[in-house]
Amino acid sequence: MIIKVVHLTSAHPRSDTRIFLKECSSLSNAGYEVTLIVADGKGDEIKNNIRIIDVARDGDQSKLKRIFKLPGLVYQAALKADGDVYHFHDPELISVGIKLKKAGKKVIYDIHEDLPRQALAKEYIPRFLRVPLSAVIEYYENRSVKKFNAAITATPFINQRFVKLNPNSVNINNFPIIGELAMPEAGKEKENAICFVGEIDGQRGVKQLIEATALCNVKLYLVGTFSGPDFKNEMKELPAWQNVIECGQLSRKEVAEVMAKSICGAVTFLPIPNHCNAQPNKMFEYMSASLPVLCSDFPLWKEIIEGNKCGICVDPENPASIAEGIKKIAGDVNIMNQMGRNSHDAIIHKYNWEIESKKLIDLYHNLN
Repeated sequence: MIIKVVHLTSAHPRSDTRIFLKECSSLSNAGYEVTLIVADGKGDEIKNNIRIIDVARDGDQSKLKRIFKLPGLVYQAALKADGDVYHFHDPELISVGIKLKKAGKKVIYDIHEDLPRQALAKEYIPRFLRVPLSAVIEYYENRSVKKFNAAITATPFINQRFVKLNPNSVNINNFPIIGELAMPEAGKEKENAICFVGEIDGQRGVKQLIEATALCNVKLYLVGTFSGPDFKNEMKELPAWQNVIECGQLSRKEVAEVMAKSICGAVTFLPIPNHCNAQPNKMFEYMSASLPVLCSDFPLWKEIIEGNKCGICVDPENPASIAEGIKKIAGDVNIMNQMGRNSHDAIIHKYNWEIESKKLIDLYHNLN
C-alpha cells in the first residue's frame, strides 16, 4: 500500500532546498506519494513526481496574511489532500498540525530554526517585547510538540530541547546533496574574489565583510536578496561598496558558477543567540563546492571548519580579523587548494544529505 505524505508550508517557496529538493524528493524516491502544499502564488503543478498545491492564488504575500489567513487555507487544502502523514514546516502552522492530529492523522513538526532565540534578535520586534515574546513562543512550542507523532530538527542544538519533550525527535541536518554545487575541474579559473550566499542583512555580518574587502583588496560576490531597502542603501554608502559585485537571487547552477570562481565562501554571522549554535547550510554548500570557508569563530563552527582543516575562523565583528583570514587563505595557493580538498572530503564522508535522508526514511518507516 502506497503511503500518502503531505508537506505543508505557508512561509517557504516551492523550490525550498530542504523541503522540496531534499525531503519531498527523498520520500518520493523511496516510494511515497508526495504532495506539497505551498502559498507562493505560482499556481498548481506536478514537478519531479511531486504534486504541488498553491493556496495563495491572489499573490498576496504579506506577513499578516501569512500568519492569520494562510493557516486556514493550508488546513482546508490539507484535508482535501487526504494524506496518511502530514509534515509541516512553519511555527504558524502548529494549530493546523494540532487540528490534523485531532482528525486522526499522523503529524510531524519540522523545526528549522531555534525560534525563541531568534525572536530575541529580531530588529522589528521592540526590545521590551523580545524576552516575554520569546518565552511565550517557547511555551507554545514546548506544549504543542508533545502532541505530534514526531519532531524533526535541523541542528543537534535544537534537538537537545525537543527530544526532552517528544522522545520521537530526530535531528536531520540540512547538509548538501553530494555534487549538486560542484563544477567540473576543467575551466575553474579563480578570481581575486570571495563570495557570500544567502539573505543579506546586518546580523549576518555583511557590513563588516564589505569593509574587510578594502583591507585585503578583494572583490565580494553578494548572492541573494537584501533584507530591506534601508540596509541596502546603507551598504551602498560604504566606500568599500566599490568592491562588491551584487548578483541578486541566482539559480542553483549560477550559484555553483560563482562559488567555482571564488577564493573562499564567507559565513561571518554576528554572535547573536540564534547564530552561535546554528549550522548554516551555506557553510556546508561552500564545502560541497570544494571551497575553503571563512566563518565566525563560534566554538561549534571552529569544531567543524578548523577541525576538518577546511577554512579559517575569524572575529565576525572585526573587519581587520576578517581581512587577515582572507589573506591567509588567498596568500598561498597550495594551502587554499588543500583546504578546498579537505572541504570536499568532509562532505563526502560526514556532512551530506545522502546520510541524512536515511534518517528521514527510517523515521517514516517507524512512525507510530
